[in-house]
Amino acid sequence: MGVLSNLEPKEVFTYFEEICSIPHASYHEEKISNYCVEFAKKHSLVYYQDDLKNVIIIKEASAGYENEEPLIIQGHLDMVCEKVSGCRIDFEKDGLELMTQGDYITAKGTSLGGDDGIAVAYALAILASDTIAHPKLEVIFTVSEEVGMEGASGIDVSMLQGRRLLNLDSEEEGILLAGCAGGARAACSLPVRRVPAEGSMVKILVTGLMGGHSGAEIHKGRANANMLMGRILIDLSAKAAYTLAAWEGGSKDNAIPRECTAVICLPDHDLEAVQQEAAKIQKDISNEYAVTDKNIQITVQTLEESGEKRPDTMLDKDSTRQAVLLVNALPNGIQAMSADVEGLVETSLNLGVLKLAETELTVTYAVRSSSGSAQEALLNKMTYLTQGLGGSIRITGRYPAWEYRRDSALREKMCAVYEKMYRKKPVIEAIHAGLECGLLAGKLPGLDCISIGPDMESVHTTEEKLSISSTKRVWEFILEVLKTK
Repeated sequence: MGVLSNLEPKEVFTYFEEICSIPHASYHEEKISNYCVEFAKKHSLVYYQDDLKNVIIIKEASAGYENEEPLIIQGHLDMVCEKVSGCRIDFEKDGLELMTQGDYITAKGTSLGGDDGIAVAYALAILASDTIAHPKLEVIFTVSEEVGMEGASGIDVSMLQGRRLLNLDSEEEGILLAGCAGGARAACSLPVRRVPAEGSMVKILVTGLMGGHSGAEIHKGRANANMLMGRILIDLSAKAAYTLAAWEGGSKDNAIPRECTAVICLPDHDLEAVQQEAAKIQKDISNEYAVTDKNIQITVQTLEESGEKRPDTMLDKDSTRQAVLLVNALPNGIQAMSADVEGLVETSLNLGVLKLAETELTVTYAVRSSSGSAQEALLNKMTYLTQGLGGSIRITGRYPAWEYRRDSALREKMCAVYEKMYRKKPVIEAIHAGLECGLLAGKLPGLDCISIGPDMESVHTTEEKLSISSTKRVWEFILEVLKTK
């Protein structure tokens, strides 16, 4: 018996639990992709699997729907893999440990991958059914969505006939998404010079942050652990003659980092000053983030206390100064709000991953904007600043914004179905997070897209949870949309 075996809709949660048992981190989707292929073979469905491991499955219309326009259903196979300190799950080998808590499904010690495992579960449950009424279905499962939408960028969809697309990658029931920001990944690298390590070594930890999705939750005022460490290092520079030996934080560019660590080398007589300054910074930051991120902790300990091996090298003074300057000079967070849609972020960036290696410091950002020119201007600014400090920038994973359509027949149909079912109008919105609709629209001229999904909270974090009751209601809504001619 599975953990979710008693939940309804049974067919959806059965597939969701199977999906969660299969490792499907970004860039490691082969097993889940092959699972989808075996599913198609088992149900005698036409399928395509490309070299990237994207999968397309086609099911002909049910009786009476042969003359209806085909519908594309789309979701992605990969998940953002986050885990708490001490969790032993290996995301490349192990499945998740699911739990239920009241109306929610969570994963023990890790992110859940409801984004976007629930889309795959919905689609498989529809494809497996012999009783659900539907037009011809063309189901797209993409890979590497969470790391720059690389699957959607590389997929061949020339065999598809549909020009209506239902994307199932949203996280708030009752909202029909009709547009989203475009984006890119920007990795800024700065060469550094190392010298033999000397002096006392102190480890600084920033922990306890909430984190979150760098698009959907960038407006919530939560702290970024990498940026906090940058601030701490600037403050300490006035109190101690330190140099950096190590600096690392975050694991995904599209997740607001929850933790960051740094190791600094300093004269013995500066240790007390560092501890005192850290205590002051802790008090200031706790006050500043008392509402949005109240559990931030700043810890200072000698390397001997941490039990870690002492590094053999440290950065020289100039490299230390340049590294701290780069992190603090580059922008982070919201850059502009939309003038057209009240409360919508137009342009932002998130310093998601920071890594000090032997010969360079690399800081990697998710850059988003619903304005192509604003995004280009921000990338140009980052390029100018990085190169001005002697570094370089690599921009990858660009994807276009999904522009709002005033004449969406699919949106009108879904609104009518929603009003009939719930006696109220759905909310129509655009979002700052990225969806694959823009890329697919570029490959399928005239594509009419809407994105929906059940209620999820804290996606891309270890606190991620999926509402059971909302999953059921959205399932019923999808079935009604499928059967409505």
